[in-house]
Amino acid sequence: MNPEEYRYSQEHEWVCAEAPGRARMGITDYAQSQLGDVVFLDLPEAGSQVTQFAKMGEIETVKAVSDLFSPASGKVLERNQAALDNPALVNEDPYGAGWLLQIELSQPAELEALMNSEQYREFVAGLSP
Repeated sequence: MNPEEYRYSQEHEWVCAEAPGRARMGITDYAQSQLGDVVFLDLPEAGSQVTQFAKMGEIETVKAVSDLFSPASGKVLERNQAALDNPALVNEDPYGAGWLLQIELSQPAELEALMNSEQYREFVAGLSP
């Protein structure tokens, strides 16, 4: 299940507002299940800027390399070193230990442009053949 308090993009990334002006982001359970076993992550360095819906890195699986898109704009505060060292965490716990970045939000209102949990569930249901 998708955590209720998170917001979701059509590219299957999530963002969760934490302390005021800060957020954590990652990929959804649906995304990791579609991608397969994650073997490598390429994420922006701390101090970098990410822009909502723009490419922020890459995720490599045994099958392919896919782009990661930022669900929100801001300054990268921290990369998840545990996930960089053990990319399988993204498959095992995409909403917890497998988070990707923590950012300082530059445009907190952008989160309103994202889907809530129910809208994302409906969006994913519409993707099934």
